[in-house]
Amino acid sequence: MRRIKLGFSFCPNDTFIFGALAKGLVKGRGFEVEPVMADVEELNSMVMERRLEVSKISSHTLSYVLNSYLLLNVGGAMGEGCGPLIVAKPNTKLENLRQIAVPGLHTTATLLLRIFFEKIENLVVMRYDEIMPAVQKGLVEAGLIIHEGRFTYPQHGLVKLADLGEVWEEETGLPIPLGGIVAKRELGRELLVEIERAIAESLNYAYQHRKELWPFIKEHAQEMEEDVINQHIELYVNQYTKELGEKGRRAVEKLLALAQEREIIPPIENSPFLD
Repeated sequence: MRRIKLGFSFCPNDTFIFGALAKGLVKGRGFEVEPVMADVEELNSMVMERRLEVSKISSHTLSYVLNSYLLLNVGGAMGEGCGPLIVAKPNTKLENLRQIAVPGLHTTATLLLRIFFEKIENLVVMRYDEIMPAVQKGLVEAGLIIHEGRFTYPQHGLVKLADLGEVWEEETGLPIPLGGIVAKRELGRELLVEIERAIAESLNYAYQHRKELWPFIKEHAQEMEEDVINQHIELYVNQYTKELGEKGRRAVEKLLALAQEREIIPPIENSPFLD
């Protein structure tokens, strides 16, 4: 029985997707799971160090690990109307921004910022949940927020200056590929297909037994209110989570192509996908 380290974040969409698998309510054939929970930028770092067999990562990070990992067709974070936001105190002008707090250099949010807002050069790295308080206190001019920040920034007295998801969708006509699930190529096709099946089964279990998994989701939800947790799940768990599909693949390819054109990421030599 192969033991596989499975990395996913504390966010409700991830705990919803992977909860049944992490808690042993769904079993993999030929492998058992060792859950590793961390902030997405920490997961990015662990994957870049090849420390996890399977993990959620930012799509930005994908470009740095394709020699060792590929992207699975299930479990990712992609969709419409779910992009990162630039927020600041009222009366802040977007065109005057030169400094912004970002949730990690290898997050997709930061990649989109670098693609579409090149003039904002002073990037201050913070944990995603520290960004809005820092903006509110005036420690930084603005913040690039992800996850539940989409729903809660007004509570911090902040206003939206830009929605990078809207910018992306207007530019490409595609869903925004925020993150995905990668697995080590060395696991082999047979086991990779079984891992995909187990993740899909874990997701189906969550839909059918939401109340059973709710304590696990709530425990890791950064003290979010229940309605925010539900909004988070409804937004980030969608058709592309169930199956990346052809449109989802084109979105990933487009993101990597734009980043390569601007020389932000290294050249892509391997196909990202499990075919």
